[in-house]
Amino acid sequence: MVKPLRHSFARVLALTCLLACVPAIAHGAEASNGGTSPDDPRYAPAKRAKIVNGFAIPPKNAPRRVKRAINAANEIVDKPYKYGGGHASVEDRGYDCSGSVSYALIGGHLLRSPLASGDFMRWGDRGKGKWITVYANGGHAYAVIAGLRLDTGMRDPNGDRYGQEPGSGPRWNKTMRDPSSYRIRHPGGF
Repeated sequence: MVKPLRHSFARVLALTCLLACVPAIAHGAEASNGGTSPDDPRYAPAKRAKIVNGFAIPPKNAPRRVKRAINAANEIVDKPYKYGGGHASVEDRGYDCSGSVSYALIGGHLLRSPLASGDFMRWGDRGKGKWITVYANGGHAYAVIAGLRLDTGMRDPNGDRYGQEPGSGPRWNKTMRDPSSYRIRHPGGF
């Protein structure tokens, strides 16, 4: 049985259009129908979180728990540094280093109760995580979540140290610290 001519013509027309569009799409150019290639880097989801006005914006492709951890940390980034803050009560007026990390991880449902920096040295799995890594030693802890560092011990653009001084507290930062004096841990699967 012979197929109707209109179906064959439609298939040939569709195939011709597709073949004409492939080179343009392969190079990230707009297709003739006004759309864009899914491979165009301008429209790819962010692989790292971004900082906007001091708050972290999670990447769209981040797992839900990672987004929750980032959103939780955003709730405390304007809080002052407070020694022991976030330990006696998760909700506090200020946070210290491990209290900040604990708050983010509790918000992401990755930790049940706050830990001190020394306890983070044995928490989770060894090594760096794909999305969340905690760096801890006996006196300090910080986390890298989706490529941003959540820390209380940072430097301002003039090189002056802040964190653990009055008026400072948990903040997001794009730069990383030297991890050589820290144990590196991560939550399993993240």
